[in-house]
Amino acid sequence: MRRRILLITNTGRAGLRRHTRAIAGLFATAGIDVAMPADDIQALRAQHTPGIVATDPARPAAGAELVCVLGGDGTILRAADIARGSGVPLLGVNFGHVGFLAQAEKEALADTVGRILDADYEVEERMTLDVIARAAGQQIASSWALNEVTVEKAARERMLEMILEIDGRPLSTWGCDGVIVATPTGSTAYAFSAGGPVVWPDVEALLLVPISAHALFARPLVVGPDSQVAVELVPGTEGRGVMWCDGARPVDLPEAARVEVRRSDIPVRLARLSAAPFTDRLVRKFDLSVQGWRGRESDDHPPCDDLAD
Repeated sequence: MRRRILLITNTGRAGLRRHTRAIAGLFATAGIDVAMPADDIQALRAQHTPGIVATDPARPAAGAELVCVLGGDGTILRAADIARGSGVPLLGVNFGHVGFLAQAEKEALADTVGRILDADYEVEERMTLDVIARAAGQQIASSWALNEVTVEKAARERMLEMILEIDGRPLSTWGCDGVIVATPTGSTAYAFSAGGPVVWPDVEALLLVPISAHALFARPLVVGPDSQVAVELVPGTEGRGVMWCDGARPVDLPEAARVEVRRSDIPVRLARLSAAPFTDRLVRKFDLSVQGWRGRESDDHPPCDDLAD
């Protein structure tokens, strides 16, 4: 049976389209089929390129050994949604800005392709979230997220009045712009921008981060991975809400809507090319200063200059 790679790319960028066609050619030369969504194939003008086949819309990752993603974190999140439930690992190559979910940078693209051809990577699992929105006792939407679920105000001039519930008990009422329920993976994304803590990916927990809350008790919270979290819009208030999952798939929330978030049974599997600790990733991605660090006197640690590269 021929090997297959599911290739997801940001087709809106001309330079990235060229890289995508080149990578597809390298895989095809190596005898590996490249599967892509039909819309992406059309955008690349690669309908008749040997080795590129259209995915089955119902099962996009069927038969693939890996999802190779070219783009920023938004493209990787899109790929995770496309491959949801397949168990196929994702490997992201960063063509964006920070690219926290990516495992490789665009400058190392040739080496990354070689590692994929040799199946030279490890796979780790990341926690995800399931979310259900209800109104008037009826379910109006269900979705999932790798980074975060947010409930935010729909109009700039209106705050939301909401009640936060944890494990079936009310905790606090906030007048705010919204609230973020994030995974450890998402702690370096929107939750970080809103003042939440950075949580190492191997920690099992949920983060609750209010957005511009006007309340005495409005601090970020870290709760257990099996906690049941709910956000209720206070009845009778004028503000309307919107639910977002990973910054996409918006759902309008009517008055008195309820959003329930819990840990999902379906993790996302990420391919790793390096065993470097998460600390090093933070230093590189956030360009943190580590000058003056010496560490213990052994050969176990790289010099500071290497960490800051």
